[in-house]
Amino acid sequence: MFTGIIEEVGTINRITGGAGNAGAKLVINAQTVLQNTKIGDSIAVNGVCLTVTDLTNTSFTADVMPETLRRSNLGALKSGSRVNLERAMPADGRFGGHIVSGHIDSTGVICNFTDEGNAIWVQINCAAEILSLIVEKGSITIDGISLTVAYVDEKSFKVSVIPHTASQTSLTGKKTGDVVNLENDIVAKYVQKLLGTAVPQKNGAVSCGITEEFLRENGF
Repeated sequence: MFTGIIEEVGTINRITGGAGNAGAKLVINAQTVLQNTKIGDSIAVNGVCLTVTDLTNTSFTADVMPETLRRSNLGALKSGSRVNLERAMPADGRFGGHIVSGHIDSTGVICNFTDEGNAIWVQINCAAEILSLIVEKGSITIDGISLTVAYVDEKSFKVSVIPHTASQTSLTGKKTGDVVNLENDIVAKYVQKLLGTAVPQKNGAVSCGITEEFLRENGF
């Protein structure tokens, strides 16, 4: 479990594999996240929970399965790419951000950066099934960063990034058209599943488990 508070920005040292359905192996240069880390521990890389399989004084190695490459932006990484890193939260740690599982739901595309005072607005286009779980002032994880949603419509959402977040993460170093990893608030996902609320489908249809009859039968 993670909180979305990035500890450092690491750099991809080397990538092997990644072609077809072979999976990949990442070697990532880092400093802070290596402290007290051992083989078998979890580190979120751009919001993706990966298991440490090897360690040196300056780097760690992790395997990435084909499913993860398909679901995230890790398959687009190359030597020199900057990645957000966070160790799993200890049981006695603080929730500085929000509950982050490290399991990416989908990706989005950065469509706009806008400066406003000391902040930077970032607008991201994403699929309807992701937007259905995003609410204004709710939480969203972007490349592992816990951020507050400041605007949402039927095609995109926006976050406003403060200077500290801009300096401590890779987000504002990206450019329009770049792909980012998205993880919806896990609480929203469970509520949607349990209530069977309206969920936009990829074919444009909408499935809904709550009907007028259901509400009437349950005293609404």
